[in-house]
Amino acid sequence: MGVLIEMIVNKNMRILVVDDVQMMRRIIVNLLKQLGFCNITEASDGRIALEKIKTDEIALVICDWNMPKMTGIEFLRKLRSDNKYKTLPFIMATAESKKENIIAAAHADVSQYIVKPFNGETLKNKLIEVLGDFD
Repeated sequence: MGVLIEMIVNKNMRILVVDDVQMMRRIIVNLLKQLGFCNITEASDGRIALEKIKTDEIALVICDWNMPKMTGIEFLRKLRSDNKYKTLPFIMATAESKKENIIAAAHADVSQYIVKPFNGETLKNKLIEVLGDFD
């Protein structure tokens, strides 16, 4: 008989929301707050996010695909090329639902993929898949 170990999700974990559209960042931050997460930081593109990752103790990234300067997929690939961030939970949140994008994200080792627009319930389900249950 196996032992079931329930991982307790720390709702004070540092979450990085990356999107070039401020309104979208605000929506995601508000959804996260409704789910009980309160330690959230933001970046408007992949380059800024990369700097925040290096200076902050980020536990989860929620990132848009289409952004200027450095796209979400470029940011993900850059992160995964560093052993320190190989297992950092990363959710790609994008309007891109094309199969080739989903495959590219999977090949880049994305943790989950969520298509915009999405609601709190969808985000919660993706977070549970990545982090474990947190109710």
